[in-house]
Amino acid sequence: MSLPSLLAVFAHPDDESLAAGGVLAQHAASGARTAVVTGTWAEGTWRATELAEALRILGAGEPRLLGYADAKVPESAPGRPRFCDAPLDEAVRQLVAHIREFRPEIVVTHDAYGNLSGHPDHVHTHRVTVLAVQAAGWGRLYPEAGAAWQPGALYLATHPESAVRALGGGDILLRPGRAMYSVPDAWITAAVDVGPWVRRKVAAVLAHRSEVKRGALPGRLAALPPPERARVMATEWYIRYGAPLQAVPLTELAP
Repeated sequence: MSLPSLLAVFAHPDDESLAAGGVLAQHAASGARTAVVTGTWAEGTWRATELAEALRILGAGEPRLLGYADAKVPESAPGRPRFCDAPLDEAVRQLVAHIREFRPEIVVTHDAYGNLSGHPDHVHTHRVTVLAVQAAGWGRLYPEAGAAWQPGALYLATHPESAVRALGGGDILLRPGRAMYSVPDAWITAAVDVGPWVRRKVAAVLAHRSEVKRGALPGRLAALPPPERARVMATEWYIRYGAPLQAVPLTELAP
């Protein structure tokens, strides 16, 4: 039985694999349509090429790039503004067009903290996605972006406090000394066991070779022994946007 169609919206190439790679692979393996919109990096850049390979591994189609610059890497999109500096209405309109064209039952994005790191591009992606999911169903908003489509649910990829403790206080997931943003366990709507797809998720993360080489999170994960790496990556946590923050955990994402 096919799971719901799924559109993931993340800030940078590699965020999709790290935060939601297991769920993307799970939905694709079931026969569901899956796709990823990435806010930063332009076509023709090395990280866009790595993203294409990661999405092939996950079964999530071709890259859909908004093409803005990474907040910290101007060469990621020469001549384009940083994503967090671009006009909000422009970014929302672009994402609405992707939502209306793909017509997903579920959308997944960063949580309001910007996940553990609080990266400004992550935070901005969360805000743009929340607005775009709402606007996509209002036909007189952005009529040039296609016929109205309302996704059934929006889920926020996150980390509960207990999981961060179990993962050694986040030392694996963040460089030492950095601020870390996790959420109360009671907020979690879906704790998804992606163990059956963790090898595919790991392969997608490692496809982001430039991040592995420079020692970012994909590189730190690559350095772990395979059993430890699988343990760290075998569960994904989500908050259903708009649901009460005292949720009953589910084992998969529902529309």
